Amino acid sequence: MKTIVPPQHHRWLLLGLVLAWPALAQTRVVEPREVPQALVFEASIEATKQATVATQVSGRIVEVKAEAGQKVAAGQLLMRVDAREAAENVAAAKAQLAQAEANYQRTLNLFQKKFVSQAALDAAEAQLKSARAQAAAAGAGASHATVTAPISGVVGQRLAELGDLAMPGKPLLTVFDPKSLRAIAAVPQARLAEIRNAKSARVEISESHGHRQIDGRRIEILPTIDTLSHTATVRVYLPEGEGLLPGMAARVFFLTGAAKKLTVPSSAILRRGEISTVYVIRDGKPVLRQVRLGEATVDGEIEVLAGLAAGETISLDPVKTGIEMKQAK
Repeated sequence: MKTIVPPQHHRWLLLGLVLAWPALAQTRVVEPREVPQALVFEASIEATKQATVATQVSGRIVEVKAEAGQKVAAGQLLMRVDAREAAENVAAAKAQLAQAEANYQRTLNLFQKKFVSQAALDAAEAQLKSARAQAAAAGAGASHATVTAPISGVVGQRLAELGDLAMPGKPLLTVFDPKSLRAIAAVPQARLAEIRNAKSARVEISESHGHRQIDGRRIEILPTIDTLSHTATVRVYLPEGEGLLPGMAARVFFLTGAAKKLTVPSSAILRRGEISTVYVIRDGKPVLRQVRLGEATVDGEIEVLAGLAAGETISLDPVKTGIEMKQAK
């Protein structure tokens, strides 16, 4: 005999089925929303103010006053080179200068008494000027035995150790200003017109807890094209105090407009190989459904090209939802 459920009891029966199902994970109704349109390029972080420090004299490094990661002020002593040879050069130059000055005075006195010619006086004067120049150069060379910070910032690398031989032009340290950073990207020449019309740019950094996006202050396109790769270098200047380091990998989003798209959070997607699925909540129960995805949006969500319709509800925690389904069986 068939049992007929009175109509007034339908809604109570449906409610009982829903209540029998375990509490679902957090959900969201999928609706089209305005999403920024962007061109995305790989980039790296560099310091706008950085310097490689070297010495202009040869000698052993006898004192080291800086370590990698140390904050330094402009003019602060970083290293000292054995300056004994430079000091000897200064002493020799001063002796030659004294001799040239004495010779010039003798020649001048003889010229005034008409015992020597104008040519002899000119030669003595030229010798004096040459000796003065050599003394000044020797003094400058001796001063280069002390290596100081050219800018205020942080020591990025120390490339020499105590006792190493310093040579003119050989890098000893690198110093950069951590407050002044930018992202640099290589952009194909065919996309430069779009970059020039970009309203703004965002720089994305991957971190242990996810992705962090930073709004750029200014976009700069260098006026040259690389002859091998046919790309232009584009710089995006960053605000101060973001805690980034030169050499970090990044992605730059050049924002060119906006469009309405159906998107879901990346955390709502279950991936099995090349197949992507989401849990759609129907009549209070989760149903696994395959979807076709597009590109990631600027804010980190994923565009859905097919498989979902506006107004449908999805689970934002598919792992928890899958566990609840197994427990309910």
